Amino acid sequence: MYPAELVKPMREDLTKVGFNELQTVDAVDAALTKPGTTLVVVNSVCGCAAANARPGAIHSLQNEKRPEQLVTVFAGVDADATNAARGYMVPFPPSSPCIALFKDGELVHMLERHHIEGRPANLIADNLMDAYNSFC
Repeated sequence: MYPAELVKPMREDLTKVGFNELQTVDAVDAALTKPGTTLVVVNSVCGCAAANARPGAIHSLQNEKRPEQLVTVFAGVDADATNAARGYMVPFPPSSPCIALFKDGELVHMLERHHIEGRPANLIADNLMDAYNSFC
């Protein structure tokens, strides 16, 4: 577990643009079984989350089509919620950060850490916007 004061600004990167934090298993289950489209960001303290994943996810929201629901869990902080979210992402192995798009409770697009690490935020945003255009 990381100290709350350390992760607070990392959480706020997403919550200030409309992401809802899921901190319990029940909250994850409710969000990921909800009809419509849901973007899930598995947040992390790592550098690729700060430089690539969070900025990419945020920039992707400038697209005309976008998910109806934006949610996030924080790996290494909200362990139960993160594990519950990862359960919906099977067959993909756990990774953080990662970004998943669900439609009507079904995983339809996934960016694992190896798709995020070392790639610029604008490339991640473009990838997500393509997914939004297909599924949202």
